[in-house]
Amino acid sequence: MVAPVRCSDPTPSQAKEPKAVMKIEHLNATFQPAKIGHPHGLQVTYLKDNSTRNIFIYHEDGKEIVDWFNALRAARFHYLQVAFPGASDADLVPKLSRNYLKEGYMEKTGPKQTEGFRKRWFTMDDRRLMYFKDPLDAFARGEVFIGSKESGYTVLHGFPPSTQGHHWPHGITIVTPDRKFLFACETESDQREWVAAFQKAVDRPMLPQEYAVEAHFKHKP
Repeated sequence: MVAPVRCSDPTPSQAKEPKAVMKIEHLNATFQPAKIGHPHGLQVTYLKDNSTRNIFIYHEDGKEIVDWFNALRAARFHYLQVAFPGASDADLVPKLSRNYLKEGYMEKTGPKQTEGFRKRWFTMDDRRLMYFKDPLDAFARGEVFIGSKESGYTVLHGFPPSTQGHHWPHGITIVTPDRKFLFACETESDQREWVAAFQKAVDRPMLPQEYAVEAHFKHKP
């Protein structure tokens, strides 16, 4: 899919390349009226250099946004029919678009676990846990891959005893084969919901293609 560009009979010197090319393979669309602050808000995401890129759009006419949402799903359906020729429509429909498993604020610290905790907006999209300074940021400040327990991933309530710095009272530790990630929640209910979302990913066996995604995260600087 190519992002639309408005022009009127440009000469070759006036022609411009599209600002973005979004591959249908990784495209997702979800309604986000509360986050965007508009009743007809839509969040579109795609992968750019294997990092998630967010685009937030809205229209005063709700039907216009619904039509775009349906058009994106239709394009995804055609792609999936070609990519998985033996799959039934019932198998493909759940893959057309997906809602995020969980979104909200948590605090996080750095890899040395001696830095201060900073408040960030987190989005759990399948096995990608992304964190942003602001919910409407185009790119995440960082991403954490959450694999399965068979691959050495564990979710724990609380922090290691050596944790330093001021933070919200309800901690979560995600243990990966390479390091531990520490997050702090403001309330116990937030902690419970985030742990449930993480545990759902950890309890699910990884698909073959997800091992390639995991390998990319391990080689990130």
